[in-house]
Amino acid sequence: MDKVSGNPSKNRMLPPLVVIVALLVTGYLTANVMAVKLIHVFGITIFDAGTLIFPITYVLGDVLTEIWGFQTAKRVIWLTFICELIFTLFVWIGVWLPYPEETAAAANAYASVFAIVPRITIASLLAFLCGELVNAWTLVKIKIRTRGRHLWKRTIGSSFFGYIVDTTIFVCVAFIGVVPTHDLLSMILIQVVVKLLIEAVGATPLTYALIGWLRKRKVRADS
Repeated sequence: MDKVSGNPSKNRMLPPLVVIVALLVTGYLTANVMAVKLIHVFGITIFDAGTLIFPITYVLGDVLTEIWGFQTAKRVIWLTFICELIFTLFVWIGVWLPYPEETAAAANAYASVFAIVPRITIASLLAFLCGELVNAWTLVKIKIRTRGRHLWKRTIGSSFFGYIVDTTIFVCVAFIGVVPTHDLLSMILIQVVVKLLIEAVGATPLTYALIGWLRKRKVRADS
């Protein structure tokens, strides 16, 4: 029996890196679609619904960098970038395709949601590249300075800088001219705070659990 089929139970397991990458790409595509909807927060400010899932993508980015290193994380960031471009291109083509008259209501609803996606995606792509690269680079630098101790310091610290860069770029590119100018600063501030709270309360324990599980399975940077 050859090596490929010699261990059926093991062959059924997807490599952890594949799972992390798939979840990361899914998270960013979902955040882009959700970003079309703006949420009004107690009459104080507004932010896009994609903010709710966004911290999970940073958790996955932290796990990538922590386990597989900055170079692998950078390659995955570029892969995600390409996936977002493909998604946006075909969604946008779908807006302009002809449709039967009896489906006009559904077609108009599709167009009202996805016609704005290209602008959202351009904002997201710029923010994603800059924010994720800053996040991954900062995590590595903090890890070196803390000599590999205090995982929470580098996950939250790197995310703090990543969120500032990402949120500022995204809000400015996506919503200038869409929402009043005076709301842009509050959107940036509230989104950074909300993302950090979600990460500190819920996402950091998840990061610890994922990294601990991967290390227990002795996943290496070359696996």
